[in-house]
Amino acid sequence: MNASVAARAAVSRMTRVASAESPAGREAAILRSRSRLVDSSVVMAEDLRCDGPQGRTPEGFSPDFQICLPYRGLFVWHVRTDEVVADPNQVLFVSGGEAFSLTQPRGRGYAELIITPCAETLAEIMHTSGARLAFHPLFRRRSFRASPPLQRLRSEFLARSASEGVDELHREEAALALLRVSVTVESRRNELAVRTRRLVGRAKEYLEANLACQIRLVDVARAVGASPAYLTNVFSQLEGVALHRYLMQLRLARALVELPHTDDLTGLAFDLGFSSHSHFTAAFRRAFHCTPSQYRAENRSRVGRRAAAALACRLVS
Repeated sequence: MNASVAARAAVSRMTRVASAESPAGREAAILRSRSRLVDSSVVMAEDLRCDGPQGRTPEGFSPDFQICLPYRGLFVWHVRTDEVVADPNQVLFVSGGEAFSLTQPRGRGYAELIITPCAETLAEIMHTSGARLAFHPLFRRRSFRASPPLQRLRSEFLARSASEGVDELHREEAALALLRVSVTVESRRNELAVRTRRLVGRAKEYLEANLACQIRLVDVARAVGASPAYLTNVFSQLEGVALHRYLMQLRLARALVELPHTDDLTGLAFDLGFSSHSHFTAAFRRAFHCTPSQYRAENRSRVGRRAAAALACRLVS
């Protein structure tokens, strides 16, 4: 390896955020935080949170190939002629050295988990060579829909990494496990015209902005300027799932983020657009094979055990 992942990531942070010399850059520097969860020569994982204003960022690039897993909010990734809508239902595949910029259509912020493996590790996991990574179908298509198991794994990784008492080896193994699942996707998305893909992107923006509402098909179609029949057809072609299932997956992805911090499950169900606590529980169980209360208890118990272990280590030392 010519340089460590950590050294290359320092360049990545400078290029992905606007220059601090400009007014826009100073604002971005204040509103954006990037925490390292794993930092080794094999893989780095970072938690990027941005509460910045609406608008397009200056063009930047990542010198490394990265896998990005948005888990809160929404942004649009502009790369070449593509406009990729990034929400918690997507996995993004960023090619090293390729210029891009970002916009936040609603300016309400977003968060994503960024995994930056060394080139040798990524090439091995993706069964290709380092020189051929840019030609891999995932990096050529830029994004794929995340499965519910991957969304749960992403949420658990974030929770574990934020806990004390997790050693570096455990973190590295967990990051590589998440990376392997992220690149194991079904390559069934059809190629549609750029105009059609942008229409589907606007539909995703509408869904994310109205998670708590009872959404009707005619409302989505009107918002994106298409007929209901056309919208449902092209959406399922591009994403591989129906519009209502995509919306359900968005709501459940938000639930994974919110559950460890909430005591009122009924209130959370309504906030996420479910008609009742039982509706929320049934949907959550189908997707993740446990109830919301079970998931919350498991998450809190894990965090508590690690905190106790970390305290014991400090007392012994």
